[in-house]
Formats: sequence, structure tokens, C-alpha cells
Amino acid sequence: MFKIKLSKNDIIEKLEITDVTAEGNGVGHIETEDGRAAVFVSGAVTGDVIKCKIVKVQKSLCYGIILEVITPSPDRFDRGCDVKSTCGGCVFRHISYEAELRIKENIVKNAFLRLGKFPEESFEFMPILGCEETDGYRNKAQYPVSADKDGKAVCGFYAQRSHRLVPCTDCRLQPPVFSEILKFSMEYVNRKHISPYNEQTGTGLLRHIFIRRGYHSGEIAVCFVVRKNAERELRPLSEELMKRFPDIKSVTMNINPKNTNVIMGDELRTLSGADVITDIMCGNKIIISPRSFYQVNTPQAERLYSVAKEFAALTGEEDVLDLYCGTGTIGLSLADKAGHVTGAEIIPEAVRAARQNAENNHIDNADFICADSGQAAKQLLDSGRKPDVIVTDPPRKGCDTLTLDSIVKMSPERIVMISCNPATAARDCRYLADNGYRLVKVRAVDMFPAAGHVECAAVMVRQDS
Repeated sequence: MFKIKLSKNDIIEKLEITDVTAEGNGVGHIETEDGRAAVFVSGAVTGDVIKCKIVKVQKSLCYGIILEVITPSPDRFDRGCDVKSTCGGCVFRHISYEAELRIKENIVKNAFLRLGKFPEESFEFMPILGCEETDGYRNKAQYPVSADKDGKAVCGFYAQRSHRLVPCTDCRLQPPVFSEILKFSMEYVNRKHISPYNEQTGTGLLRHIFIRRGYHSGEIAVCFVVRKNAERELRPLSEELMKRFPDIKSVTMNINPKNTNVIMGDELRTLSGADVITDIMCGNKIIISPRSFYQVNTPQAERLYSVAKEFAALTGEEDVLDLYCGTGTIGLSLADKAGHVTGAEIIPEAVRAARQNAENNHIDNADFICADSGQAAKQLLDSGRKPDVIVTDPPRKGCDTLTLDSIVKMSPERIVMISCNPATAARDCRYLADNGYRLVKVRAVDMFPAAGHVECAAVMVRQDS
């Protein structure tokens, strides 16, 4: 086969796209002097035939940009957004939602087949659960604030893999009311000359605007993240916001003086209204503070937790351990079918909220431990506790070895794993499979239409069960 040597700025006249990555890059292949090379092209779709320009070359792969779509894929479909090419947050907005679901389903399935090394016939892979609403579904948004070239304060989103701000107040993924609140706030900020934060110099005042909305309750919380105390500047704005938008029930100020990528600081002050807002999740009233973890897509979270409940196969007698429990939303959704639920979470504020959520919903068969999940699991094991079902919902890095080893030693009959990262979920399930458990079912759940992330749930049973 004819071979060419690829270099930066080379033009590939005709490249067939045969796959798409989770980051939304189309993948084609070309023969080079060093062998077959993969070409990753942003915005390309499986089935496209394109002309592209090489912009980066590595040993066995390179990256390109589209110069021309020679033959468009049947999956190519513009779902609309003025800043999608510069923002980079919606990596699948250029394809149909049906195609996006196929891609995400394959991402999860391939993680368990290839990374987890589970034979396809050894477990049931259930169809992906897609969203009914693919726009306006997010109940939370964090907008960095910066100055434009004229010194005017603007807010929006950071471009992918950068801290270059793309101004945007009309994101298609957020409820329309978020845009109205942002525009009102930014007009006030500029009128009152409240200075935007400068990452390079560490000067300026306003760093982020953080908005949350209860999907079922409609209650809205606004949090201004500032470099130093700005109560004098922001309290009048908070009062005007609550007058202008009746659904705003809480306006707070978070102080973060550190030169860091972490958005929130340690100090939180209420400017107007309540300290928290509430929402309904799986029939339970849930308290939400600015620092609480709360799934950003409420209807899909309820469907995900229903899958977890189905996988747990509770009869009303089981002792359930909920690791990485946050404010207790998963564990509390299981409580009506469990004998007892214990949640473990490292963030004290979240544990206090979980206890309050249990009390508010008159759930008396749940308690919560403030500890790292691995340490909590080990403490319970050392005390002789052996739950029947363990549910985990770890961060993207997955479970640590201490947690997994403690789970194995507790020897529950069932383990239900919820994960926002199919790769680490498959890795952790493989560890459990190598230590006495059998993978039974896996299901992908799309929580983030247009974005590259996908959640999944898996259930494992003890081999001798």
C-alpha cells in the first residue's frame, strides 16, 4: 500500500471517518512510513469523508481539522449553538441525538469488554437510557468572570483545555432563567464597576457566578464567588435579584482568596434569603447548599437511581451501605425498601445535610458517617458490620484499593456501582470479579446530552450467592 510521511500542516485530501471518541473527535486511519496512523479530527462524524489539515503529529497518531466535508455522514445534524466551536463543552452538538446515544452506549460497553475484560456473553448489557429533554436540562451552572479587551466584565465558559474565556450568557444546556439572571447581574456589575478577577495578576473581585435551580421546586440559588469580602458591593445586587426574580430564594457569597483552579473557597456567607434551597429527588425533599453535590440533571438522576434500586433487588430486610453518599440522595431513595441504610461521606457539610434530609422526610432507618469511604468501610468491617448490599457512587477516579478490599471482606451479597466514568467503573468491577464477584448487568444512562460524559450502573453478585 502507498505510504506517506505525515507532518504538521500536511493536507489529507480524502479521509474516511470510521469512529468517534468520547471527546467528540472523529477517527480515521492513514498509512505512513512508520505504519498505520490514527487521525483524530474534531467535529468529524462516523461516516464522514473529509479533507483535513494536520495540526499536530505524534508517533502513532495525529490531530487534524476539517477543511471540507466531502461526503457528510447520515448522522451529521446541527443541533444549534453560536459558540459550540469555541466553547467546546458540547462535543456532540453536530450530530443527531440518536447517534450520540449509540456512541455513548458503545463507550460504556467497550469499557467493560476491553478495559474490564469481561466476555460479552458473561453479563447482560441493557439499552442506554436517553433523555427526554436534550436542552435546558442542567440545574447547575458555574460561570467564570473575566474582563474583555475593553475592560468590561464578561462571563461565560472556558474554552476546552484552556482558561480562555468564551463569553456566553445563553447556553442551550441551561434553563432560560439562568440567562436572564446572568444578564441582570452582569449589567449591575459593570454599572457599579465591580472588578472582574484576573487570574494572571490575582487581582480583581468577582471570580464566578454560580446558579442552582430545583427542578421540581423551581427554587433558585445564586452564589457569587469573590476573591475577598464583597458584602458591601454585592448585598444591594442580591436584594435587587430577589425582587426581580421571585424564584430566587437564596443569594450567597463564597470567599476564595487562593490563586487556584478550585472554584469554591471555605467561607460562605448569606447575602439575602435562605442559606439553602430545596428540591425533590425520588420523592424525597432534599436540601441543596452551594457546596452540596447534587446531580445536574434531575429527571435522569431519578431514572439512574431507579436502575440502582432495581439492581439492588431489595426485599425490605437488607442492611445497605451507601459509600460516597453525598447528601444521601441515593441511600434515602432506597430506604423504603431496605431494613437499614448507612451512608458514608467525607464532607461534613454534606453529612449534616444528609441527616437533615432523612429527618425532613421522616426516614428513621438511615444514618450517616462522616469519613472517607475507604476508612468508613474499614471501620464498619472492624466493628463486625457485614451489609447485605453495598452501593457506591465514587468520583471520576473510581474507588480506591482500601474501599474495594473492605467491600470484598464485608462480603455483601450484591454490589451496585454507579459511576460517571465507565473506564474506572470497569476497572473496579474487574477487581471485584477477581475477588469473588460476578458481573450480572450493566446499563448506560445519559445524564449529559451533547456533552462527552456518560453515567453507568452495574450490579455484581457474590459467586456463592
